[in-house]
Amino acid sequence: MTRNDELTRRDLSVVWHPCTQMKDHERLPMIPIRRGEGVWLEDFDGNRYIDAVSSWWVNLFGHANPHINQVIRDQLDQLEHVILAGFTHEPVIRLSEKLVNITPPGLSRCFYADNGSSAVEVALKMSFHYWLNRGQRKKTRFMCLSNSYHGETLGALAVGDVALYKETYKPLLMQPITIEGPDCYHREPGESCEQVAERQFRHMEQALAEHAHETCAVIVEPLVQCAGSMRMYHPRYLTLLREACDRHGVHLIADEIAVGFGRTGTMFACEQAGISPDFMCLSKGLTGGYLPLSAVLTTEEVYQAFYDEYDKLSAFLHSHSYTGNALACAAALGTLDLFEREDVIGNNRRLAAVMAEALAPFKDHPHVADVRQTGMIAAVEMVKDKAVRTPYPWQERRGLKIYQHALSRGALLRPLGNVSYLMPPYVITEEQIRFLVQVMGEGIDLATGAG
Repeated sequence: MTRNDELTRRDLSVVWHPCTQMKDHERLPMIPIRRGEGVWLEDFDGNRYIDAVSSWWVNLFGHANPHINQVIRDQLDQLEHVILAGFTHEPVIRLSEKLVNITPPGLSRCFYADNGSSAVEVALKMSFHYWLNRGQRKKTRFMCLSNSYHGETLGALAVGDVALYKETYKPLLMQPITIEGPDCYHREPGESCEQVAERQFRHMEQALAEHAHETCAVIVEPLVQCAGSMRMYHPRYLTLLREACDRHGVHLIADEIAVGFGRTGTMFACEQAGISPDFMCLSKGLTGGYLPLSAVLTTEEVYQAFYDEYDKLSAFLHSHSYTGNALACAAALGTLDLFEREDVIGNNRRLAAVMAEALAPFKDHPHVADVRQTGMIAAVEMVKDKAVRTPYPWQERRGLKIYQHALSRGALLRPLGNVSYLMPPYVITEEQIRFLVQVMGEGIDLATGAG
């Protein structure tokens, strides 16, 4: 029995893994990881894998990054954690100052939680509570886009629209107003993504006209609906949405949990539309993939709606035990240091161009309907019939074949159904990108029978 086998046996006797049908592991090997370095993960038998998905989109500057490691070590000798109610510490102050400085104008206050879903919960509750404090008690609903995803806790799940995650729990969820979105995959022949965004915005405009009186906020994932098969849309939609939310008196929540911190070609996706949301949710890359931490940034206007005498009972009483954890804040500061020291965005644009060039031939593949990319996020969508874009039945699990092939070739690719994607750490090389694209192509050929 190898060390991998031994650890797999022990794992399967006690661990319940996320987003997994555990019965799969009767035939699908578990991969115990011993160490990570840069883009590489290494198991206990010495096999290495390029982490092409940044370990669920969190890792920005590689595993065991020397600078972030040292920042955390230094903090560990000073303070690991302290209650953030009535107390504070330097890392959370410094991090808040930096986030206010680098996020879109007008976001001046930081509220912390533990993960992306929790950040969305905070933003939803804060928006509702703002309107309540302002005497607008009829505002109790939220709007979201079709195919959206904002997390797994009940509030976050409610304002998403991916049936795979949501349908089971529907009886437990509040009912949002779901608006047909601007997904560019559905463009007409000759139509640009910007034209799709303008055409589709009429659905949002109509919904706001009808429901603004009862709506607290619209929540969107700017530019890329990541868990929604990496579907993408044009920044024009965000520009129109900001204007409409202002006209109708509705908050705008930007869920930048997956797309923030350079993923889309700018520090934050909202920058490409030139807008500032009322709430911005951040997590994942915030700590460079090291520790759980999320932040909700909001405006001074929102903050002041809660600022009053204690007996008015207008305070925002949401809390988490590990809010503003000092070690996690230190990891985030170490991550932001690297953005300041290096031209990360410029380098990402260069790497994104290499990715685009390498993926371009897939457009001619007989079973590829779409090759799409926004910055350092690229996706290839397989279909059964390219002419009419008939998808493969999900039950066939063709993406799983790509995953298994990639592991045999030393790469971690974890497709979303029939969509294979790249979302690698920023320390990846051009050569490694081309290798991943080659492996993805081999996997697509195997999965579609085209090889």
